[in-house]
Amino acid sequence: MCKLRCFIVLLALGFAALPAHAQTMQVTTSSDDYVVTNMFSDVDDFDFLIEIDAPLAVGVYENPPIVSVSYRVSGNLNPGTPSDFPGFALERVITGEEFYAQGSTLQFEINEAAVLDDGVQLAELSGTDVVFTFDGKEIGNERFHPALFELRSDGTGQIQNSDNIPTLNPLLQVDFGEEYISGLVFDAGNTTLITALEGESSSDSGGFFSHLELLVLLGFASVMTFRKKCSKRECL
Repeated sequence: MCKLRCFIVLLALGFAALPAHAQTMQVTTSSDDYVVTNMFSDVDDFDFLIEIDAPLAVGVYENPPIVSVSYRVSGNLNPGTPSDFPGFALERVITGEEFYAQGSTLQFEINEAAVLDDGVQLAELSGTDVVFTFDGKEIGNERFHPALFELRSDGTGQIQNSDNIPTLNPLLQVDFGEEYISGLVFDAGNTTLITALEGESSSDSGGFFSHLELLVLLGFASVMTFRKKCSKRECL
């Protein structure tokens, strides 16, 4: 009589071994979100997409676990920069492990007053000066233009080249802003930077079913067993 019930229990236990689908959060922003003013060279086209392997929540995020980083920066350069390029179009699509291994950093804090249902606006980040930092610094990758992207609490910010080290042998260094610098202005209360994202978390463990779903399955099994018994006699 327990065949159906036992089957569903075994099915649930089998699914429990499958990867869980957990919530992560995503940083998304582009040059369309800002008034961009070129301060050195002509670089005003960029976008960033960073998936962070953690649910959207209040807290400090200092080099948090990252699933992936995808960003693009392009523009024309003034003559005489260290790279001696007339312009560039940098595109990077890398894992979080690669991001940190090359010397990059990511830092921000979501304050306790943040209302998370509509994502996180820049006004909901904590700090009296810089509230968000993406430093894409690269070491030994032969690149001059990976970006330092900073946003401040007063609605201003900056994107410039980081202090990259294109080669180690021979040692070749480029200081902050020697290739490009652009100033940013934005409406902190109406610029959404971080949102929740439903997806499979690379570090999460656990079952496909929640505890509630398992109880529903077991309840369904009990009902079906009861109905099977009732098929042989009249039941209320």
